[in-house]
Amino acid sequence: MKSWAIYIAAALGFAIYGASTSVDRDESGAIIGEGAVDAFNVQVGDCFNDANSNSDEVSSVPGVPCSDPHDYEAFSVFDVSFESYPNEETMAQSAHDACVERFEPFVGRDYESSTLDVTTMYPSTESWAQNDREVVCAVFDMESNRLVGSAMGRGL
Repeated sequence: MKSWAIYIAAALGFAIYGASTSVDRDESGAIIGEGAVDAFNVQVGDCFNDANSNSDEVSSVPGVPCSDPHDYEAFSVFDVSFESYPNEETMAQSAHDACVERFEPFVGRDYESSTLDVTTMYPSTESWAQNDREVVCAVFDMESNRLVGSAMGRGL
């Protein structure tokens, strides 16, 4: 009987911890309080900071309200159309190229003359095997200045 109580208490503890570290969103989905954003739940308009991970695999990013200083802003989320995983280099280049194509409509300035650059999160061979097809495009300042507010339509 006690062993079930321990498992239930542990599960409840993990659920509370997960809820307390997850990002807070308003009814429109905008981030209103700091917290972790699962890499599979990043939305267009989400602002976040560097994950400071020693791994190439990103499972979550530290989300923040866009009104706070931040490193990145997601501006496009889409699925790749490859039939099978090509290779790391092809996947990275394809994701980057597709994000650059989506850059100007979001920022309001062409990629080449902008002070912003693009970073991507894209499927790895491991996540591909788990049906991950999603690419996240995010802008950041090339001078390593933190962004404040949304970059959408600002022509930076």
